Amino acid sequence: MRQYCANSVQFVKEAWQELKKVNWPGRKETLGGTAVVLILVIVVSIFLGLIDFGLSRLVKQIIH
Repeated sequence: MRQYCANSVQFVKEAWQELKKVNWPGRKETLGGTAVVLILVIVVSIFLGLIDFGLSRLVKQIIH
């Protein structure tokens, strides 16, 4: 158990050191990336909604 705790502490220390080396994006870059993701989600949602609507109508036409 003692070795497990020592390994865990060492892991956390090493992970913290690596996180300090990360070049985090700035506010402008983060907002830009978020905007791109939101726009793509909206576009894909509309596209899939239209396909779903069209296929639903097609199936209704075939059934009736």
